[in-house]
Amino acid sequence: MALFSNFPLWAALTAIIFAQVVKIPIKLLFTREFQPGLAFSTGGMPSSHSAAVTALATAIGIVEGVTSSVFAIACIFSVITMFDASGVRRQAGEQAAVLNRLIKDFQFFTESAKGWNKKEEYEKRRELKELLGHQPIEVFFGGLTGVLIAFLLFPLFH
Repeated sequence: MALFSNFPLWAALTAIIFAQVVKIPIKLLFTREFQPGLAFSTGGMPSSHSAAVTALATAIGIVEGVTSSVFAIACIFSVITMFDASGVRRQAGEQAAVLNRLIKDFQFFTESAKGWNKKEEYEKRRELKELLGHQPIEVFFGGLTGVLIAFLLFPLFH
């Protein structure tokens, strides 16, 4: 039963769920596109990775104190995760976009190849996931989301 009273754990999980679900109305508001699948995908506004790690670090800071070693670990973990979300993963997504364009161009030139049109679409190609990482603003708002959720949930646990 102690698991159910673990405030840092529940703050982080709540932040992930909230950030993933709120992507749907944000996308609808800004692009008029309803995409419920965003709740189960990577990338987008806000960053659920950033929300999770900042909620975790904030909750640990509230419970253990900001001078504790475990808070320091959580903060460094948060910084690394957020840096990765806006750096390495974002670059991988941009490379995937270029590769997908190359594949489309290649397919344009090979349309007349023997038997190509008889193949199923999944046999022809499989696109790489382009929306892997986050813009810095998405990471920022993900982090802000995590901090706010931790402070909002704290009274429920103490």
